[in-house]
Amino acid sequence: MRTLTNFISGIVLISLYSCSGSDTYRGAWKAINEKGEKSEIVFEAKSFTFKDSGGQVKTYTYKQNSVSIKNGIETYGIQVSDGKSYQINFPIANDESKGVIKDGSGMLIYLIGRNEYVKYEDLYGLK
Repeated sequence: MRTLTNFISGIVLISLYSCSGSDTYRGAWKAINEKGEKSEIVFEAKSFTFKDSGGQVKTYTYKQNSVSIKNGIETYGIQVSDGKSYQINFPIANDESKGVIKDGSGMLIYLIGRNEYVKYEDLYGLK
């Protein structure tokens, strides 16, 4: 009985911890949308701050709700407190310095880079 209790407690702790954002995408990002508008996003464990090109800052809370790693390509699903879902995808295997943020239906919203604004060609190799 004690083993079962410890097992259940462990599962509960893991599920509570997994709601926090991954270390992979936590931190500051430079983001650019399809119109070329530049923004900054800072991910914390359970919230992120979005600063648009006009300097307006908004903070949102979120929960990470999925993780997918296939052939070194990582995708993290998050659900924002307003009900919207997003995917943070790193399309280059084993490179977490640049990626994309997609909406719930998989449409690209932002290209993101740790140190610089990323171009579409930098991620998908089209020139």
